[in-house]
Amino acid sequence: MPINLKTNPVPAVKPRILVVDDEPDIIELVEFNLKQAGYAVSTAADGAEALKKARPQPPALIILDVMLPELDGFEICKMLRLDAATAKTPIIMLTAKAAEVDRVLGLELGADDYLTKPFSPRELLLRIKKILARAQAGEKPKEQIRHGELLIDLPRHITSWKNKPIELTATEFKLLTVLAQRAGRVQSRDQLLRDVWEYDSLIDTRTVDTHMRRLREKIGPASKHLDTVRGVGYRFVE
Repeated sequence: MPINLKTNPVPAVKPRILVVDDEPDIIELVEFNLKQAGYAVSTAADGAEALKKARPQPPALIILDVMLPELDGFEICKMLRLDAATAKTPIIMLTAKAAEVDRVLGLELGADDYLTKPFSPRELLLRIKKILARAQAGEKPKEQIRHGELLIDLPRHITSWKNKPIELTATEFKLLTVLAQRAGRVQSRDQLLRDVWEYDSLIDTRTVDTHMRRLREKIGPASKHLDTVRGVGYRFVE
């Protein structure tokens, strides 16, 4: 009797998304659409439950409301970013707080995106897909980053525009590289101080502004890729 050596394929692991909201209707709506799109979903109705579910096995992404009982979303976001286990977990804030000051605060505290209620489930899914794709791409560091005529060669520590080398200091090169690696994502001044200068305490954020001004002057036409987000920080645009 012939032996069947075929084995059943191992099912792909679905990315798990943690949805944190104290409104049952919102939880139900978001959970339904996420599952339809092929994601695994876990939910939490308050801050304590959210932290409990996020820390042991961090989800692929967290959708976080701001107005929650006990701990609000801003405080939860801050705590997640300070925890090594969840420091890099993407966070989308989904909230009724639409004021500019709230959006700025959410981004300053480390949220990757900010979407206000009422919202389009389709738009939410598109933002999730884009953030997860970006996070996955970031797991494999590129030796070269190219955007149009701008080339950043990481191993050789060289930047060029239209094949012409641009002389940058080590800090300017790192600043440009960090922004380019996170293209499309707003980076707050405090975040840049931590990731470029490796400061673990708040200092004068004008250090970032001064270096950005010098970097723009040096890269000339390529500075079109560097966008200032008023009240927040900077973003590399493609």
